[in-house]
Amino acid sequence: MTIEIPPPEILAALRRMHLLTGASARGERLTGGVSSDIWRIDLPAGSVCIKRALAKLKVAADWRAPVERNVYEARWMQRAAAAVPGAAPTLLGQDSQSGALAMAFLPPDDHPLWKAQLRDGQADPDFAAAVATTLVRIHAATACAPSVAADFPTDAIFFDIRLEPYLLATARAHPALAPRLHTLVATTQANKRALVHGDVSPKNILRGPVGPVFLDAECAWWGDPAFDLAFCLNHLLLKCLWTPAATDGFFACFDAMAEAYRSQITWEAPADTERRAAHLLPGLFLARVDGKSPAEYITDPADKDRVRRVATALLSTPPDRLDAIRQAWTQELRP
Repeated sequence: MTIEIPPPEILAALRRMHLLTGASARGERLTGGVSSDIWRIDLPAGSVCIKRALAKLKVAADWRAPVERNVYEARWMQRAAAAVPGAAPTLLGQDSQSGALAMAFLPPDDHPLWKAQLRDGQADPDFAAAVATTLVRIHAATACAPSVAADFPTDAIFFDIRLEPYLLATARAHPALAPRLHTLVATTQANKRALVHGDVSPKNILRGPVGPVFLDAECAWWGDPAFDLAFCLNHLLLKCLWTPAATDGFFACFDAMAEAYRSQITWEAPADTERRAAHLLPGLFLARVDGKSPAEYITDPADKDRVRRVATALLSTPPDRLDAIRQAWTQELRP
């Protein structure tokens, strides 16, 4: 841990949010994300977390996004906390001038990162089901309040951060699959039903004392909740390549999450949401190898080919059920 003085723009944002009254403060730069500059700042009243959106994301590809996305992240946090208290950190301030927001700092001792636990082989289906339950409750609460849509005019941001770098970039890498991937984009854009987080990944979920806490809603969008479900399930499949010894546990988490979510869908027939999620998932699966944001732990060419082989088959003959995708990946890993 390196304690240092944060950049002047971070300190200025804290002053505008009335969280810092002195000349300076000290803190620690936090790692793990590619889209923001994130700090833990130690203030007299306690530590806070501040994040400032970056115009160019920290990846090899030229991936850019508007910094005003943190305005919508702050709004998502408020809506999520209203739907499920504790589902997001307490929002302390938002500074549109710098594209920064401040929130309560949640110590890792009692809020471990779910991604780190999965990396270590700690695959708990009960927690996966809890993630699904929290997520579907947020979707359901906002789906019954369509006026929420007016607070999230973020079609362009969601396209820039999610649809283009994941699905369309992958389409350019796989011309034969391009028509199918373009169809997935169009279908996702057409099904606007609830408030979507957009980055429901284990790296953005803390295992809190009373349940999951969701971070980094920079992609917040009034859109298709099937995207959130598919995005998270995708990570559970990919983790089988990171920690192979825990494969059975990851599959159990996949099944628990899919079932817990499906059983609580209220805004449409559950089969309709599941079908869109099942169609999306192979595209997102392939994107983590050949899109703009490849999974950092999939480095073996043979593993990449496994992903490509299964994704190509599923995109060519789309399944309507999520368990069909899990079964196809199981067969690939254990022929």
